[in-house]
Amino acid sequence: MLPWLKTVDSIIRARLLGIMISCALLAGILVFVLAVCLARLTDYLVKVETGWLDSLINWLAGIVAGLGGWFMLPALIVLIAGVFQEKVIDRVEREYYPTEVRQHEPTLWPDFVHDIRFTLKALFLNILVLPFYLLGVGPVFSIALNSYLLGREFFESAAGYHLGKPEARRIEQYYKLPVYSGGLIITLISLVPIVNLFIPILAVVWMVHLYHGLLSRASKEGI
Repeated sequence: MLPWLKTVDSIIRARLLGIMISCALLAGILVFVLAVCLARLTDYLVKVETGWLDSLINWLAGIVAGLGGWFMLPALIVLIAGVFQEKVIDRVEREYYPTEVRQHEPTLWPDFVHDIRFTLKALFLNILVLPFYLLGVGPVFSIALNSYLLGREFFESAAGYHLGKPEARRIEQYYKLPVYSGGLIITLISLVPIVNLFIPILAVVWMVHLYHGLLSRASKEGI
């Protein structure tokens, strides 16, 4: 079964609905906070005394900030997913990969500092992309950037849960295309209203299935 089919199947089979609702509530709060912060930042930075020019610049800045803010949403996914990550991985593996279940009990937000650091870095890189929205290519740059960041981060989290981050990165080097393709799909889905509130959990599930598929493939290929 393909990773995306297993991901959909996992929602019911691994009893993830409750976690997904909790995730959606947390995501909604963070999106609201981000929107307020961007609006305040735009209002603070853009000040022109000429009446009509001030209105025009604020209007343009608002559009750029709105578009940029929307395409920056994927940067928050890892932060939200980190809260539920180990519990989701544990439930999925108990249903699909029972022989691979880790003996340690899942913990709440095990990589808090790492997730905060990653989110700040991702937000900073997304802010650097904002000027390109004025040229009409900002969304393309943003999607490409977040696809790379999310593909790598979620795969390393899923694989690192068992192997540790260094070994996860080693496997990733051999399978960059499926990892980054997964990142692209996660990024695109995260831009779909309502659905994007659940994408942190779906992203974790997707990469768990991808990791186990690639691990089996790596074993056959002697990697």
